[in-house]
Amino acid sequence: MNSKFLKILLIFLLILLSKNKIAFSEIIKDIKVIGNDRISKETIAMFSSAKINDDVDTDNLNKFLKNLYNTNYFEDVSLSVKDNVLFIKVKENPIIQNILFEGIKAKKINTLIKDNIFLKSRSSYNELILKKDIEKIKFLLKEIGYYFPDINTYVEKLDDNKINLTYQIDLGEKAKIKKISFVGDKKFKDKKLKSIIVSEENKFWKFITNKKFVNENIISLDKRLLKNFYLNRGYFDVNIDSSFAKLINKKDFELIYNIQANKKYYFNDLKINLPEDFEKKNFEEIYLLFKNLKGKPYSINQIEDILELIDKITLAEQYQSISSSVEEKIIDQQINLNFIIEETKATYVEKINIFGNNVTKETVIRNQLEIDEGDPYNEILANKSINNLKSLNFFKNVISEEVEGKTIDSKIININIEEKATGEITAGAGVGTSGTTVMFGVKENNYLGSGVGLETNVTVSEESLKGLFSVINPNFRNSDKSVYFTAEALETDRLQDFGYKTNKTGLSLGTIFEYYDDLKIGLGNSNYYEKIETDSTASATQKKQEGNYWDSFLNLSFDFDKRNQKFQANEGFRSQYFIDFPVISETATLQNTYIYKYYTELFENNISTASIYLKSSVSLKDENIKLSERILLPSSRLRGFERGKIGPKDGDDFIGGNYAGSINFTSTIPQILENSENLDFLIFLDIGNVWGVDYFNGDDEGNEIRSSTGIGIDWLTPVGPLNFTFSTALTKADSDKTETFRFNLGTSF
Repeated sequence: MNSKFLKILLIFLLILLSKNKIAFSEIIKDIKVIGNDRISKETIAMFSSAKINDDVDTDNLNKFLKNLYNTNYFEDVSLSVKDNVLFIKVKENPIIQNILFEGIKAKKINTLIKDNIFLKSRSSYNELILKKDIEKIKFLLKEIGYYFPDINTYVEKLDDNKINLTYQIDLGEKAKIKKISFVGDKKFKDKKLKSIIVSEENKFWKFITNKKFVNENIISLDKRLLKNFYLNRGYFDVNIDSSFAKLINKKDFELIYNIQANKKYYFNDLKINLPEDFEKKNFEEIYLLFKNLKGKPYSINQIEDILELIDKITLAEQYQSISSSVEEKIIDQQINLNFIIEETKATYVEKINIFGNNVTKETVIRNQLEIDEGDPYNEILANKSINNLKSLNFFKNVISEEVEGKTIDSKIININIEEKATGEITAGAGVGTSGTTVMFGVKENNYLGSGVGLETNVTVSEESLKGLFSVINPNFRNSDKSVYFTAEALETDRLQDFGYKTNKTGLSLGTIFEYYDDLKIGLGNSNYYEKIETDSTASATQKKQEGNYWDSFLNLSFDFDKRNQKFQANEGFRSQYFIDFPVISETATLQNTYIYKYYTELFENNISTASIYLKSSVSLKDENIKLSERILLPSSRLRGFERGKIGPKDGDDFIGGNYAGSINFTSTIPQILENSENLDFLIFLDIGNVWGVDYFNGDDEGNEIRSSTGIGIDWLTPVGPLNFTFSTALTKADSDKTETFRFNLGTSF
């Protein structure tokens, strides 16, 4: 009985509601607007979407009301229908006459805020939007390191329903990074991982660098750098699960990166699928590369190298409309890769639009594009163009979008970029058994948006003062050749140790270009004015070289770089050869330098290197070369001996030689001090010599091969990186001065 009664009651209510709804339904014969001032009746009616002869009910009225509020033009709106007339009563929001910002002096921050908030001058004032703008400002300030701003707003009412809106912003102190931590299954020590990321821990002497501040954009960059590092070390499914800033005190944070490296993977079977009309013999180089990679740790750089090689071959064979993809299949810890090359329907690039470049000139951007308007569309070249733009390091973001063109066989490419600051100020200092060094520099990588790099720096050590100004255009007149100009001044004071002092000022001009894959050739000219002074401690022969000199050299360089990555390589080699040929020179000194370094990984997380260093400095006219041209073996090439204290002597002075050479072996031992996050241990063997004296028959000591072995410790201290070496000389000459212990400490500001 109760159940039956409830059903009847429910049916009755539904009928009643239905009748009410029908009762409120009316056809609009007219629309009247009340309370409007600036906005016309027709515009308000249009905003509401109400139309004459519309049959409206309560739902429609709610829709009209919502539409009007969504315009943000009205503070209050009410709707009613009477006698087939829709009445719209409004109260307009005031108009913002001016928006003022107080408390922020930096023009850059003011511009950042103005460009990103919704409320503008001449727009309608809305308190809800104002609250959203305040949250947006806090977010923007947080991104650049201001985590604790105090924001207040004030509204000044004016005549004619207008206002002035004032933001009073106290930025507070920038949030600083007190500590950087890495947690999880990270495989590598904190010391190694800190060298990968950009962010730095704050120290009281770091008064120049901005890397000590908490910055959301830099933290995102850190995560990308960490992921790429692991991907290049074989950790295919690495996860940088999270990165967050933990508040330690009122203004300092701890950055915590949660890393799950997971298992290490290795290349197994690598294949390439080609269209039927492609000649397989053209891809023999790729097949050879596949064979060499099998069994080696997975590396994202190697994948990119393969895709680039595919790109070069297909373009050389004029396969224009193609796309490439990679299929991955994992079996245990081995990865099978299948590179699929497909011919696509021929389409053409109708237009390339570039947006967001307020500073960088459009020609600089277009010079990096591998594809141009009117070209057949090629997916590989389109992707490479975007990668080229990203590698410039001028932009925070580069996003490409492809849309259909005017015809079915054309495409329009839209490239949206977000620019970033490209200037740097650097300062650093180092101290050790070899002396003290202080450096300060200023660098701009994109001068006036032209893509030209400018750099100036000053370096001061115990025996030298060097100043340098350089300009480099990496793509001179769209030739893919870089052109550089350098002006430098160098004072070297060796009066105490060698009895002479030189002042050298000069200019250099040249070009560097890629001649072949990974082979760069440099051609230049350097000109120097040099003044040599000697004191009473100098020998009679040395005193004869006192005077002024003018020299002009032709500079040639060859750089063959096959390292798997430019920074912290663990595989491959680099071979460099430099020659300075005298064009105008009183002594006609010819200098040759050859440097070779090989990298390999002997076992898990190990980096081993073998290097060769050879240098000669001889006169083509059988003259005595200048004192400043004599060669001293760099201290890093022969540990276990005092810097510059081996080889030929003139009396008690080590004067350097006409020739120098060394062979060096180093290997890290990660198993030693394995649990110390900021310490690395290595062993080394150095073999070297300095010989040849062209101006006297004194003590050459050139027949003695010097060698040493020892251990090294690299320690990332709170002050900066500290390097210790403990070594013992295996072979030496009687006159050599040995050094068992050496340390170097460096830091940046």
